[in-house]
Amino acid sequence: MLGSTHGTLTTDFRARVEACGETPRTAVHSSAAPSADDAVALDVSGRPLHADVPDLDRFFRPESVAVIGASDAEGRPNTGITRQLIAWAERVGARIHPVHPTRASVFGLPCAPTVAALPEQVDLAVLLVADPLPVIEELAETKVKFAVAFASGFAETGDAGAAAQARLSAAVERTGLRLLGPNTNLNAFEEFRDDLDGPAIALITQSGHQGRPVYTLQEIGIRLSHWAPTGNEADLEASDFISYFAERPEVGAIACYVEGLKDGRSFLLAADRAARNGVPVVAVKVGRTETGARMAASHTGKLTGADTVVDAAMRQFGVIRVDGLDELQDTAALLARARKPKADGVVVYSISGGTGAHFSDLATEAGLRLPTLPQAKQDELHQWIPAYLNVANPVDNGGHPVGDWRGRKIIDAILADPSVGVLICPITGPFPPMSDKLAQDLVDAAEASDKLICVIWGSPVGTEDAYRRVLLGSSRVATFRTFGNCITAVRAYLGHHRFTAGYRSPFQDAPRTPSPSYRKARALMRPGQQLSEHAAKQLLRAYGIRVPREQLVTSAAAAVRAAGLVGYPVVMKASGPQLGHKTELGLVKIGLTSASQIRDAYRELTDTARYENVPLDGILVCQMVERGVEMVVGVTQDDLFGPTVTVGLGGVLVEVLNDAAVRVPPFGEDQARAMLGELRGHALLEGVRGAPPADVDALVEVILRIQRMALELGDELSELDINPLMVLPRGQGAVALDALAICR
Repeated sequence: MLGSTHGTLTTDFRARVEACGETPRTAVHSSAAPSADDAVALDVSGRPLHADVPDLDRFFRPESVAVIGASDAEGRPNTGITRQLIAWAERVGARIHPVHPTRASVFGLPCAPTVAALPEQVDLAVLLVADPLPVIEELAETKVKFAVAFASGFAETGDAGAAAQARLSAAVERTGLRLLGPNTNLNAFEEFRDDLDGPAIALITQSGHQGRPVYTLQEIGIRLSHWAPTGNEADLEASDFISYFAERPEVGAIACYVEGLKDGRSFLLAADRAARNGVPVVAVKVGRTETGARMAASHTGKLTGADTVVDAAMRQFGVIRVDGLDELQDTAALLARARKPKADGVVVYSISGGTGAHFSDLATEAGLRLPTLPQAKQDELHQWIPAYLNVANPVDNGGHPVGDWRGRKIIDAILADPSVGVLICPITGPFPPMSDKLAQDLVDAAEASDKLICVIWGSPVGTEDAYRRVLLGSSRVATFRTFGNCITAVRAYLGHHRFTAGYRSPFQDAPRTPSPSYRKARALMRPGQQLSEHAAKQLLRAYGIRVPREQLVTSAAAAVRAAGLVGYPVVMKASGPQLGHKTELGLVKIGLTSASQIRDAYRELTDTARYENVPLDGILVCQMVERGVEMVVGVTQDDLFGPTVTVGLGGVLVEVLNDAAVRVPPFGEDQARAMLGELRGHALLEGVRGAPPADVDALVEVILRIQRMALELGDELSELDINPLMVLPRGQGAVALDALAICR
């Protein structure tokens, strides 16, 4: 290891630096320790309720930088990197110090043998060495704040690399140093244009090349302020940079390319901070397909794949997920620069009825609201547009008015309508001089208005003056090349402002102390076991969730007595700790109305259980509840986010339709209701074919109680499945007819 005095490097480290000259690359660790305030802000399960925001100012704007392994030898990879770092340090006003055990100077700069031998304390150390681990403690001893490790060969290479990365993470955590990488690159030290105005995009990528499309937005006048290439995230992770960027006044939007989340909770806390500050986060998250095996003992477990949970969590905390890098750049650019909308109405304005109708269909299908303009507004537009053309929305001007004085008047009249927040003009191809005049009118109108104007320039050439100079020269017009990207960006823009306008951090109201229900429930848990239906229902009762009248019996005579107490008709079910799906085994009898049927059912159920070699703790005699909407509500454990709550259509439909919505606790009533709105079958709750509306309030209450259970029991509860939860007609509540619980 490097010593803390002016001594020499160890033989091992000297050999690594001299032999390498190249930049190897590895990754995984957690954020810095919580602040004093955050240390006490824990939820009921002991997890933090606030994101720790690392002070990264000295990382992005250091006063002094050490380049360990610096080189000026021709042909060495480290030489090019050193040269680039020297140029970057000059741009940001940092003093740079080459460090190498055998060189007196590098590119004319004095070279020290160790960091400890440098004439000053440095803020940032850039490690151009094959193995950064031996250097870490020396950096901590010399009080270096940040380090960057380019080396590869860590978690991205398999088990051995993952073990090496774990050692690196542990070393970093011990020292308190903050590390970017390993397996990162030079993107943090790119040259950003300083001649661009307005809110900027801050960029986070795990794979550096994937950020290039966003970085090149500078070429069309869109400002970038930072680029964080997180690599393997042995220490600093995407969440740290989201939290930091969300506090930066110059950042208008955060654009992310995420290959994998390191810690789900940290990500949600960072997204929560961004949402509270009104800073949009736009993300490409790869991995939409199901790649991991999941527990499937319950119906709930079968409904929630890993990406389903990621998608729901992002939506829950306002992160805008897009599919491609082109969507990332267009959506982030619009969100960074556009002002808050005055209304959510979208008007489509074109010179072609066909173009307007086509775009309007796509926009409406995507969920944008295209209001019909008032008759008075239509009459006003018909002053300049022939009467036979439609101006209700979309507005078709017929072409000729855009070529003269009428063009600007039409645009201003549309923007003056209070229901209009966005005007979108698709220009499918250049047709000078009319397209040039139209583009200029749109830009001039945008400069004079506080409403958003979007243009789709459909020409594949892209060299036209109206496009390159007029449209791209405007900071007020949002210009797109495709219909799809425009619709995606506008939907995200309106959705973001709707979300943040009513946003209240769910962490603010998260329970801090266990409820009386928790103490009752914990006494019922059996570590490593699946509970019987009867025991699982007791768990539900502990949290105030209604279950049917029922008794557990161990004889036919007791079953007959129980039926009399419960009230005919009844349901009889086998109950045992190893029973999952009882219906498939013939262990459920419904609609029993007499003592003789009860005795026969008892005999059949116990005989079947004996034949199937299923141990029982008895037979349940249950109240029969028939009228209602069958739902499923449950809890599963996600590797990233911990406990998650799922709701969907229940009964036989649960696996056939796979219609479910997911949330990550904590969440409030608004999110519980939003889950129901996401279901394709939500109309069933409103009442169809003469059925009365269901008691949605009672269903929401069950969801919130299940969430409380998930938070308090934490990972002690591996899975919970209520199927069906019978939601009765409005005002009559909801009853958990069956339940399965697996303890960890």
